[in-house]
Amino acid sequence: MKPNKPRLIVILGPTAIGKSRIAIELAKRINGEIINADSLQVYRYMDIGTAKPSREEQRGVKHHLIDIINPDNEFNAGLFRKYAIKAIDEISKRSSKIIIVGGTYLYVRVLIHGLLEGVESDKDIRKAIRDLRSSFGISFLYEKLSSLDPDAATRIHPNDYVRIERALEAYYLTGEKISELQEKHGFRGDEYEVLKIGLLEEREILRTKIDERVDRMLGQGLVDEVKKLREMGVRRDLKPMQAIGYKQINEYLDGEITHDRAVELIRRDTKRFAKRQMTWLRSDKEIRWYKQPVNSDDIVNEVVNFYN
Repeated sequence: MKPNKPRLIVILGPTAIGKSRIAIELAKRINGEIINADSLQVYRYMDIGTAKPSREEQRGVKHHLIDIINPDNEFNAGLFRKYAIKAIDEISKRSSKIIIVGGTYLYVRVLIHGLLEGVESDKDIRKAIRDLRSSFGISFLYEKLSSLDPDAATRIHPNDYVRIERALEAYYLTGEKISELQEKHGFRGDEYEVLKIGLLEEREILRTKIDERVDRMLGQGLVDEVKKLREMGVRRDLKPMQAIGYKQINEYLDGEITHDRAVELIRRDTKRFAKRQMTWLRSDKEIRWYKQPVNSDDIVNEVVNFYN
């Protein structure tokens, strides 16, 4: 292990499993600081629906990349990587341990492996691109790519749908042109030494935890939080307002569904999301899994060995 490489401890697992709690406890025991890798906790004013660490928890352990942008501004994997690298440099100068925690696995991959290798396919974005092709034709997509990334367009045949789709997908995921990603991508995951710790839970127990978290969010005032965002001018069609919880409450506030139906959909969609997260995580053979309830001493020992 090269001593000049920053060492990252990454806490992974599905939503509601307790990643933040474990990360905070670990940070207190090893003199660590936490970098948020949740794509919604970066937004200000979105606290309850994102299960953001409380102000007290943030005072107890220094957190980075929380509340750094307004909900009506764009944020993507490319910006995350930029801000995370800066935070890693700052933490390293203080000789503190670096703990990455959050449910956005794409962000973790992009940070560790770089923008190009970290970007995998996104079924929702690909569906949107294919819908555009069905409605307007492949020439429309090629013109869109030409306006967003002229260099890539000159290297792709106007009828090569697969490459057009990939180039557009990479842009919408990262905010970066695929031509620039290909040009500047100069490393293959060797900038950091990484220890990935994954948290596991029995399926039915996790489903119960998700139901309890949804009830807790509603009790804490999720509906009022969404109302406040709307009063601030945050439109319901913006990406963060389409996230699970916010989307359903917006539908309820606009009279499209009942309150009970909104709660039912939040629970259902959160469970489906947790299942997808586990599918992504199980494909990562570097993760060292710990079944809940976790003995924090075991994780601390793992981390100590990582640093020795």
